[in-house]
Amino acid sequence: MPDVIIIGGGVIGLCSAYYLNQNGYDVTVIDKTDMLDGCSYGNAGYVCPSHFVPLASPGVVRQGLKWMTSSKSPFYVQPSLNMNLLKWGYHFVKSCTKAHVASSAIPLRDIALLGIKLYEELNSQEGFNFYFEKKGMLEFFKTEKTMHHEKEMVAKAKWLGIDAKLLDKKEAAEMEPGIDVDILGGIYYSCDAHLNPNELMHCLISFLKKNNVRFVTNEEVTNFMTDGKTLKGVKTRSSEYTADHFVLASGSWSGELASKLDLRIPLVGGRGYSITLENSGFEINHPIILTESRVALTPLGENKIRIGGTMEITSTNTPPKIGRVKTILESVKKYIPAFDFPLPSLDKIWYGYRPCSADGLPYIGRVRKYENLIIASGHSMVGLSLGAATGKLVSEVVNNEPASINIDPFSPDRFN
Repeated sequence: MPDVIIIGGGVIGLCSAYYLNQNGYDVTVIDKTDMLDGCSYGNAGYVCPSHFVPLASPGVVRQGLKWMTSSKSPFYVQPSLNMNLLKWGYHFVKSCTKAHVASSAIPLRDIALLGIKLYEELNSQEGFNFYFEKKGMLEFFKTEKTMHHEKEMVAKAKWLGIDAKLLDKKEAAEMEPGIDVDILGGIYYSCDAHLNPNELMHCLISFLKKNNVRFVTNEEVTNFMTDGKTLKGVKTRSSEYTADHFVLASGSWSGELASKLDLRIPLVGGRGYSITLENSGFEINHPIILTESRVALTPLGENKIRIGGTMEITSTNTPPKIGRVKTILESVKKYIPAFDFPLPSLDKIWYGYRPCSADGLPYIGRVRKYENLIIASGHSMVGLSLGAATGKLVSEVVNNEPASINIDPFSPDRFN
């Protein structure tokens, strides 16, 4: 019988498996897929302390209502009478306050800074060699209104000890000499890093297999076996698995699984899209966020650029809206006029679901109801960024060690 079963083989589950394995635990990872795709692969690859404002913040609801009327909007909530979505929406709206943003900034900063440190350490370990660059991040903006907001963001960042600099058009353009930009200015966050998600995931899987972590793939957990306050095992359609400890890290499906244990973990899937261009003729030095359009560009080495964006709060069963990728490409052209690429074929388009908590903070820690169950999910758009840090924290929780940072704000019981 393994010491720990991890439900979910994304970056959160694999990083948890890595640190638990390093601490001597016998680990089994169960995933309903072959673990060769998913949100951990197609994301922008940002490792970003600059992202200290949670998704639930003032103005998001008002702006979201405006955007819901446009098929080209970067943020979209699909109207639905689904009870889980309605409950999530209720808590989300309640969390969109200045007080919540203020109280979230330090926890999000701390876990992101821990993440950068751990990724640097991980990439220096034998068996790991993924593309990782600590060059910082740029944000480009086009309007006076956005510039006013960005000035406030720079001030908040500096208050948090995060190095940020407001750039005029000339300064911003000089940081990216390989492209001609049509912008008003930008921000440079020197603390940020980026990596190639695909390479990271392949390194993790290879390392864990070589170090005797067991993988059970293409098996979906359908239910649980319990005894009082103890979780005894999980059931799939074909088998049952028992362990001493359990980690629920199933991304956008974590809330649905938690409900089978009568746990209330408000969580929905936020779908995003990306494409990866090879030999595009464009060269960028830094990750770039196109602020008004909410589009992300990432250099991934070997003349690769990944372009991604949109946040669709929708059912995981809803067919993808491929036209949104056309909107993403059109948005890039507004900032980089020479950028002119047609909509790629369907097989070149990636889409996946980010697990969005109801307040923009991840769920990390034990639950009161089951003494041997740890939740690790709800990371929204920063799952990759916080992957290594979350894995380290999960290992510390299982091992009853003091956590590397304060995880009280991430309590999975905060909505119960």
